[in-house]
Amino acid sequence: MIAILIFPGFQLLDASGPASVFELAQRFAQTGPNVCMVAARPGPVRSSAGIELVASGLKDDGSISTLIVAGGLGVEEAADCGKTLSFVRRLSERGARIASVCSGAYVLAAAGLLNGRKATTHWSRTQDFVSRYPEVRLDPDRIFLNEGNIWTSAGITAGIDLALAMVSEDFGEKVAKSVARQLVLYHRRSGGQSQFSSLLELKTPNGRFGPLLSWVRENLDKPLNVETLAERAGISPRHFARVFTAETGCTPSKAIERLRLEVARERVQSSGELIERVAETTGFGDAERMRRAFVRAFGHPPQSVRRESRTG
Repeated sequence: MIAILIFPGFQLLDASGPASVFELAQRFAQTGPNVCMVAARPGPVRSSAGIELVASGLKDDGSISTLIVAGGLGVEEAADCGKTLSFVRRLSERGARIASVCSGAYVLAAAGLLNGRKATTHWSRTQDFVSRYPEVRLDPDRIFLNEGNIWTSAGITAGIDLALAMVSEDFGEKVAKSVARQLVLYHRRSGGQSQFSSLLELKTPNGRFGPLLSWVRENLDKPLNVETLAERAGISPRHFARVFTAETGCTPSKAIERLRLEVARERVQSSGELIERVAETTGFGDAERMRRAFVRAFGHPPQSVRRESRTG
């Protein structure tokens, strides 16, 4: 049984997206429908869109193999609900697969399931999430992540990407591809959340590191180590690394790589410049190092990113 946990003010697509993916997967695999909604208070549950879904109560009879926690405007109340947290912990302890969509990661973090683990959530929640749950190794630029039986995904539609990956794990690639075709979706979406934000949303609200990050983006070919960045920011290297990570949710080295990737991808997609030249001028040093970074971040090497851009 695939159970999707909802609460008053949940984001409708966080629940309906994965539900549709699994409904189609079960149809293609000929296993019959096996998806339900659950909530701390059973009955109609109103989403932030005003549309209600009917949910069962939080009862664990051993039939739930996967629990997906939706996100939405009401997630903070859900993360404070003892009944909800106990239910999530109980399923995890008995080995069920636990996942979150978007800000549903707050519930998993509040339940202690993300301590010491890599996780992701909607890019706009990065600073707040890091301040609340510093013990979670948040990666704000991933579409989805999984460690063992714990899965997290980025904002809203990323829940569909997560569900497709789960379908691939449960039913195989053939079924996952069939579902993606039926929904007119990419089987595997390339790239991370950085493609949807400006300067990776690394600027803090008060602009503390804004000028520094703008300077970095214009000087990517320079050696940008912590000492150089700290000196430009006017603080000690040790203090800089700690404060930068706390305020942006990203280490300095990771931020530099993402900025390099952002600029390199723009140039790869929009020009005929040699890949080797792009790698040199964006600070990667050589084409092979940039290729590995592209594959990690986007799932494709620079040449494939360029071809994809040119074919629409």
